[in-house]
Amino acid sequence: MTSRAYDGPADLVITDCTALVPDQDGQPGFVEDAGIVVRDGAIAEVTGSAHAAAVPAGERIDAQGRIAMPGLINCHTHAGMAALRGIAEDLPIEQWFNERIWPVESRLTDEDVAWGTRLACAEMIRAGVTCFADHYFAMDKVAEVVSECGLRADLGWAHFSSQGPEAAARSLDFALAARGTAGGRISTSLAPHAPYTVDDADLARIAELAARHGLRVHLHAAENRDQTEASLARHGRTPIEVLRDTGLLDVDVLIAHGTGIVERDLPVLAAAGGRVAVATAPRGYLKFGWDTTPVAQLAELGIPVGLATDGAASNNTLDVWESMTLTALVQKSVRRDPTWLTARQALHHATVQSARAVGLGDAIGELAPGRRADIILVDLTGPHTLPVHDLASTLVHSARSSDVTTTIVDGRILMHDRVLRTLDLPRITEALTRRLPDLVAYEPGERIQTYEG
Repeated sequence: MTSRAYDGPADLVITDCTALVPDQDGQPGFVEDAGIVVRDGAIAEVTGSAHAAAVPAGERIDAQGRIAMPGLINCHTHAGMAALRGIAEDLPIEQWFNERIWPVESRLTDEDVAWGTRLACAEMIRAGVTCFADHYFAMDKVAEVVSECGLRADLGWAHFSSQGPEAAARSLDFALAARGTAGGRISTSLAPHAPYTVDDADLARIAELAARHGLRVHLHAAENRDQTEASLARHGRTPIEVLRDTGLLDVDVLIAHGTGIVERDLPVLAAAGGRVAVATAPRGYLKFGWDTTPVAQLAELGIPVGLATDGAASNNTLDVWESMTLTALVQKSVRRDPTWLTARQALHHATVQSARAVGLGDAIGELAPGRRADIILVDLTGPHTLPVHDLASTLVHSARSSDVTTTIVDGRILMHDRVLRTLDLPRITEALTRRLPDLVAYEPGERIQTYEG
């Protein structure tokens, strides 16, 4: 904890909390009777509660009985797909894409994406998510929603080779124009869909553009084992080897899912020199009957694994809290080892590693002076969280997203005492309800792409 003198009142002071802060080894630790002072959108001090209480401030929060922790980060989602929640259930991935999702998406308007994103942002704010990495269409509309609702986001305009060079050019133009907007809360990535929908020549061009313009690349790769087997059968290479051969492992890249990463991929990823991160969304893998992300093997390579939800059409929820719990439980199951993943390790994935995964490791993910003030307060006084014998275990295995009482981004309170301040939820649901009949009136032959694995 630190203390230093400043002139003038703070923007926000939080007192009487227990703060999740890094210990001397950089792992999650807890400091009781803590206070947090916020100035100009950043954490100025993490100090004692009494000291913080004496600091003049424009706004104050008494957080007695609550945990203050870094906001959660959704490292891979398709926010606009919140409008499609529950539209395709209990299907294998080929039918899910070809018969339901891609036909419906072919009818999506930009306004549909905007309203779906507003619904997603309301859900994420209420669940303690302060930043999300979005990979979808109509990103200019998504950027407008991010600007109005106050969240932080890394945005990438998705495209397929079948859409022609214009789609890739639009993705680049958006990335260059939008990065640094919304008061610095928006960062951008290039967003080719996947190696099975974007050909090698286009992937190589994207790698060159990313290097030239200092952009990250966010894409799906090795989503499941069947994709890896199909790639080997057709091309003699795994999807990860395709990324290597097209130069994408020579730039900063966020790989969504990676449940199809196999043993021969590990030295390829190790040779990438720390430029790779992976986002894991375990709930969707359970629904589709897939394997899961090999978190332990990636950890051995020093590759950060951030937590994600994927889109609500596959995952049904944008609850990163649930992703944290499931990541810990699923990893214990697949490893047959109750000591892996520990609650503190799960919190590290949810905070520090997730921040690194989206390229914001120096700005968010920790409660520390100089970091952006992306903070959530969690109430652990409910009957389902008491008694608290171990704070980390209680947060990971007992707490729920509904225990988040306050969500703060860049020092701005987006929700307090469970009341949203920046989004009108009844207006959002009314608009989506009005649009739904047109969305579901699709023809299966209409589709923006064909899934072949």
